[in-house]
Amino acid sequence: MLRAPLTSSEENYLKALYALTEWEDDPVTTGSIAAQLGVAPASATAMVSKLAGKNLLVHPRYGAITFTEAGRLAALNVVRRHRLIETFLLNELGYGWDEVHEEAELLEHTVSGRFIEALAARLGHPATDPHGDPIPGPDGTLHMPPAIRLDRFSRHGSPSRAVVSRISDEDPALLRLCTDLGISPGSIIALPHPKLSTIDTTMLWVLPAPAGS
Repeated sequence: MLRAPLTSSEENYLKALYALTEWEDDPVTTGSIAAQLGVAPASATAMVSKLAGKNLLVHPRYGAITFTEAGRLAALNVVRRHRLIETFLLNELGYGWDEVHEEAELLEHTVSGRFIEALAARLGHPATDPHGDPIPGPDGTLHMPPAIRLDRFSRHGSPSRAVVSRISDEDPALLRLCTDLGISPGSIIALPHPKLSTIDTTMLWVLPAPAGS
């Protein structure tokens, strides 16, 4: 039996849960989803229940919200659309990397699967988006780098340099600061970085720098 297409709101909830779990392993509640989306907790509770009824989420009473396999694949489909659109806007249309997120939020619900696969081919099937986030494959495959959040990286032997792997796209001001500082995915930065605040370091993910770099 074919599943009815998801609404934009349903896709946004699935993407919000994915965003909360992609780089962190803290349990997700309806309250955290509500905060992520800027909606009332009651609205989040109702939608989570609806998605659980569609066998896309699992929400035991008083337990954390998790994906079913079908729900995870549906979320990854939305994420793929979003990140390919971001990449297209930056590479082909001249958008800044601090501008693509909001535009992709609008477009991701309106394009067809055929369009997205044509877009991926046009872009050369990129592995990551402009912010360093991995782009899921059309079958849901995903290759996550072993990156560590920058504020936690010092626990790994107090390194003096690191390679930037990913920068959160949630704060355009941070992306503009990184532009000014010449920081982007692939950049090697000194630690501690003199121009990044404590809050900034919670929004960058890094890898150990190669020896001698």
